Amino acid sequence: MFDFEENLKKLPNSPGVYIHKDKLGQVIYVGKAISLRKRVRQYFRLPKNPDAKVAAMVSHIAEFEYITCATEMEALVLENNLIKKYMPKYNILLRDDKTYPYIKVTTKEDFPRIFKTRYFKQDGNRYFGPYSDVKAVDTVVELLNDRFLLKRCSAVRFPQDSRVCLNYHIQKCKGYCQTLSKMGNEVCLDDRVVDNRVKEKYLEGVQNALELLNGKGKKLVAELKSEMEGYAENLEFEKAKLCRDQILAINNINETQRATLLNVKDTDIVMAVRGEREHFVAVFFVRDGKLSGRETFSMQAEITDDSQRLVSEFIKQYYSGQPSIPHEILVAKELDDAALIEEYLTSIAGKSIRIYRAQKGDKKALLDLAIRDSIEMTKNIEEKHIREEERRRNLGTEVYEAFGKAYLNLEKKEEYRIESYDISNTNGVDTVGSMVVFLGLTPVKKDYRRFKVKTVIGQDDYKSLEEIVERRFKRAVEGDQGFKTLPDMIFADGGKGQITAVKKGLDKIGGEIAKIPVIGMAKDDRHRTRAAVIIQDGKYQEIELSSKPLLFRYFGTVQEEVHRFAIDYHNNLRGKNAFKSVLDEIEGIGEKKRNALLTYFKNVADIRKASKEELCQVNGITEKNAEAIISFFQTSNQTQNEIIEK
Repeated sequence: MFDFEENLKKLPNSPGVYIHKDKLGQVIYVGKAISLRKRVRQYFRLPKNPDAKVAAMVSHIAEFEYITCATEMEALVLENNLIKKYMPKYNILLRDDKTYPYIKVTTKEDFPRIFKTRYFKQDGNRYFGPYSDVKAVDTVVELLNDRFLLKRCSAVRFPQDSRVCLNYHIQKCKGYCQTLSKMGNEVCLDDRVVDNRVKEKYLEGVQNALELLNGKGKKLVAELKSEMEGYAENLEFEKAKLCRDQILAINNINETQRATLLNVKDTDIVMAVRGEREHFVAVFFVRDGKLSGRETFSMQAEITDDSQRLVSEFIKQYYSGQPSIPHEILVAKELDDAALIEEYLTSIAGKSIRIYRAQKGDKKALLDLAIRDSIEMTKNIEEKHIREEERRRNLGTEVYEAFGKAYLNLEKKEEYRIESYDISNTNGVDTVGSMVVFLGLTPVKKDYRRFKVKTVIGQDDYKSLEEIVERRFKRAVEGDQGFKTLPDMIFADGGKGQITAVKKGLDKIGGEIAKIPVIGMAKDDRHRTRAAVIIQDGKYQEIELSSKPLLFRYFGTVQEEVHRFAIDYHNNLRGKNAFKSVLDEIEGIGEKKRNALLTYFKNVADIRKASKEELCQVNGITEKNAEAIISFFQTSNQTQNEIIEK
């Protein structure tokens, strides 16, 4: 048993992070402290009338751990990371994990490209977003590429025999690859002097695109309006409609201008909005002096939590995951730890970040405007919350009514944690498994997992499913934090065979895990969800879902998601394996040199025939590399078919 008094004595008088756990060893709270000894002792020396939330948390603490840090700043960073990792019950949590797209401009390339991506990387390129309107992003990206005839391919090297692609022939690209390849063999854009006129004209178009993405697209919008009117006069209504859609997309990307104030740079306004049953945080975006949009975020917090702490926790968690942080963040009330958070965000952004409450001038007017808007906004937020709560409760009730009472002896809950599994392969090759997780209606994407099937040879989906289920729950038993949370039930993507395979995997672990209910998701001839399937006392039973529309859609959503996740992983793995080369087996030849050889010679057959002098002509290939290549192919017994690459 954990000895609280003894462990409290061991606490150091230094900064750090403390972690409270319950009887199951699950993290229920993470906090930071300037002095761990003073802060943690406070939880076990509560006053006569303690805060209800703190008292409830303390009653569930079965043990605690701590991690010491050199400074309070280090403790803040660690606290933030641990909160995101464990999502503790008694912490204030940001409950939004949507992955919105960005628009990426590859400014690190000599001839930048513009495209949509859902992944932000610290790679020196320019990112805009994230945007919630995916259709508008697609429209704007296509518009910019068409309008300024930007390069769409990812190539940065153009050998002399480069050939133009389809985009050139349909007049969507000027064929830069062909133009540049005439200037020398194995041209590298990073190492040579290019035709200044070609490059300057191209970069001019890129700069115009960047201005639009920065919210300065009035000129382009005016041009599109003029073109739209011209097309309409000539009865070319399809072209006029395209112009109209492009204008709407630009407006959606840059967001509607609601207020214009002088001398205000890029700023965010962050404030707490208190509903009757839930907390929210609203973020107002100010770009180029314009209040250009607003987003709201639901927060997991007690109704008694004060607004300053709510805003403080939001700022730390939200901005630490954003690709771009504004120079200024306005708040309705001064934050006690504003200086510390400023230091934290400054270290992330690489620029000075300031958090404060405006007292006068344009920024005060801007803050007042946001406050007034937030008061009105509360009505809509509460209505939306009520609808979502109703759907959540209804789903929990339907799951319990359909399965819990009659078949599976489930405990009645408002939300059930569901895990679902699927297998994907190509004729038994590159077999992979996927696991998706739902908490009620919400996909918990941070808990998704992927598996490479290791023990099954050939195509056997049942054995593969059994393997990954056994591996998943074995990791849980071994204490792996990434697999520790167990589901209320498992949805198997299929019928009797899949259910049996999952149960075999669970039975190999045994104990309470073997008792986890398994429900099959039977499909019709069109691969759509048809019925739920259970096996009870050895009897196969189907439960029709057509009379339960919410449950029917829920099964379909889970089924589609687990299938998508498995297919994506399989395609990604297959693509990587398809690009593996016999060249990878040669000592001293890594990915870059392999790609340089294939770009220069086109295929492995020509590399095999090349002389030492020809090999050394390839960028990055040394005499030692050339000798190793020649020696490898001379001693190899591979046939021509085995080494020719696609």
